[in-house]
Amino acid sequence: MKLENLLANLDYQLLKGSLDKEINDIKYNSKEVKPNDLYIAIDGYKSDGHDYIPEAISNKASVIIVSKILDIYGDVTIIKVADTRLALALISKNYFKKPDESLTLIGVTGTTGKTTTTHMIKEILTTSNIKTGLIGSIGITYNDTFIPTKNTTPESYEIYKSLNAMQQNGITHVVIEASSQAFKLHRLYGLTFAIGVLTNATSDHISPTEHENQTEYLACKNKLFLNSKEIVINNDSMYLDKILANVTSPITTYSIDNASDLQAINLNLINDDIVLGSIFSTKGLQNTTFKLNIPGTFNIYNALSAITTCLKLGIDVDIIKNALLKVKVRGRMEPALITKDYKVIIDYAHTEDGLNALVNTLSAYKPKRLISIFGGGGNRAKDRRYHLGEIIGANSDLCILTMDNPRFEEISAINNDIKVGLNKVNAKYIEINDRKNAIIYALDNAKKGDVILLIGKGHETYQDIKGTKYPFSELTILNNYQKEHNL
Repeated sequence: MKLENLLANLDYQLLKGSLDKEINDIKYNSKEVKPNDLYIAIDGYKSDGHDYIPEAISNKASVIIVSKILDIYGDVTIIKVADTRLALALISKNYFKKPDESLTLIGVTGTTGKTTTTHMIKEILTTSNIKTGLIGSIGITYNDTFIPTKNTTPESYEIYKSLNAMQQNGITHVVIEASSQAFKLHRLYGLTFAIGVLTNATSDHISPTEHENQTEYLACKNKLFLNSKEIVINNDSMYLDKILANVTSPITTYSIDNASDLQAINLNLINDDIVLGSIFSTKGLQNTTFKLNIPGTFNIYNALSAITTCLKLGIDVDIIKNALLKVKVRGRMEPALITKDYKVIIDYAHTEDGLNALVNTLSAYKPKRLISIFGGGGNRAKDRRYHLGEIIGANSDLCILTMDNPRFEEISAINNDIKVGLNKVNAKYIEINDRKNAIIYALDNAKKGDVILLIGKGHETYQDIKGTKYPFSELTILNNYQKEHNL
């Protein structure tokens, strides 16, 4: 595409060279640059893309986008913008010929529940024979295509590239996990959503590499609703006044505790030989009954979110009911092994709110014992580890402390931090550093009525140790155990 067309709707200053250039592709990783590519220097948390401009030029980039005045040598065009992340979004949108404008986009934001809710919406739309794509933390999916993702919401280039591929493959609707971090970093810039959805909002994601404070966190979530034609919100959520500040689009509410357009009533938990789930009725937009084959009150909230969204999209309620029965999200409250004696659940929870919801939910099913297997992520805040031990320890009959992703820390140091929280609540725990051995120990010693909870890894298929990602799948371990023991 012509450079001048790529720069449409972007405020920029031509510092050097000519706009009369044909661009092959857009890159923000200097190592991936090929001849006649455009390189955008992104200033990240760990490194500054401006430092890698010489490598991009060496790899034959023909255009460099910067946000700083630098002495740059070579036969290249230099363009300065105020924000290179915003520029990446606008240039990507132009490069892929604005694919979003012919798609129905549904954006889902929230402290917790984004992944499950997006999968529920996709399942309902697919069951209704609507060709639907999904972009989120587990990956990018459409038709038979699956592309892994590194972040909850990928970079803007990957988003527009995926939307373009979906459009070319007959997709009409796309469900996107819209994290607050993505809005802060302009990953979703330029998109208009048919429906913006709020699962909930609490005090979280405040750190040097996430959000400076709660005000910024909520302001970033607000951006989804400022760019949505219709809005679906959890009326039981905190901070609604700030999240909906200056919003003028029509709002539809759902809830359990407060009067709403769609409210869940008569909630009942199901714990039988084949399922942990729930059944609930609704009043308002629909007066009917729904059943879920995944556990937890918070999954009722996720279901309400998906139900309300799909009703707004005109989906028949019977289709919604049938689709929700089939929903099973990889690593999110996933019933991974169900036997007549015990059940094993895999969950990705790692935030304080997510952990509280997880253990409180499973405790409500009154298992004979709740056995929790978990560790802590390396190179993360110590406070999180203290809370991890305290929350899980206070709600578990036995904790098995093991390895998560230690990264560049020693597992002993991580576990010692977790023990501070465990000891604070006088939790019963043992330590088995090898995670596979910890899982096998729990299975070998399970009793009738137990629920075994594998926390933290979720959908991940690796362990990150000293910079290397070693293959590791909890689901594979469970499947092999099931075969070996004829369960």
